[in-house]
Amino acid sequence: MRWVGRRQSENVEDRRGMSRGGVMATGGGLAGLAVLLLSYFLGVDVSGLLPQGGPETGGGPVTERAANPAEEQLKAFTTTVLADTEDVWNELFRSQARREYPEPTLVLFSEGVRSACGSASSATGPFYCPSDQKVYLDMSFFEELARRFRAAGDFAQAYVIAHEVGHHVQNQFGVLNDVHSQRGRVSEAEFNRLSVRLELQADFLAGVWAHHAQRTKDILEPGDIEEALNAAQAIGDDRLQKQAQGYVVPDAFTHGTSAQRVRWFKLGFESGDLSRMMETFRVNYNSL
Repeated sequence: MRWVGRRQSENVEDRRGMSRGGVMATGGGLAGLAVLLLSYFLGVDVSGLLPQGGPETGGGPVTERAANPAEEQLKAFTTTVLADTEDVWNELFRSQARREYPEPTLVLFSEGVRSACGSASSATGPFYCPSDQKVYLDMSFFEELARRFRAAGDFAQAYVIAHEVGHHVQNQFGVLNDVHSQRGRVSEAEFNRLSVRLELQADFLAGVWAHHAQRTKDILEPGDIEEALNAAQAIGDDRLQKQAQGYVVPDAFTHGTSAQRVRWFKLGFESGDLSRMMETFRVNYNSL
């Protein structure tokens, strides 16, 4: 991916090295703990299942850790990708949605972090908190992506960032709130299906970003799209469940299968059409 020398976003809070010791609490009690355990075993973002609430208080003493040069290089890459998403979504919101795009803040952390959605550990993976409109990222996740899921490459990392920013775009259009409002009103299986539609839409929006970033900045190098598709495939529910427990439970899917994640990212990349974002909620579930 071509990124060196381009603008880096200033919408960044660097909280690396400022983690709390002890057990990280979550806003959802046992339910929140179950979400974090699921995140730990699957290694993917399930923040959409976290209850909405205020930040946690208390905790152990603050510890600090100095960043190394490799981390600073990765931070430069990450903030450049964030700036690219800002440029694309600012333009699309003005030209297609006829409104301003409120840029999200990226919070870089290590080990654990507190957000307006509660506390989380690095095991949660990257997540977006709609309550404070911030994306949270421990950059060590990228190493996990390459090592555990064999989805290496800078554009695989860019896909992860763009997916989380996609949740921010959903938040601006009220889609996140619409889905979260169904919790407790529908069965668990039905809510999981809504979550799948939500996550596939974020994959689609990541593809839309890649389409327009390539059109305006010529960011792609040979193999980049394959890196993104490999990452999307690596974190499909069917593949992760098979790896974790040896069998697949479709009613427990929350993010979509590998094939679905690839399909919707490709559709976003090939079309670049923001007006198609609600298709993940319109098509028959079995046709996703």
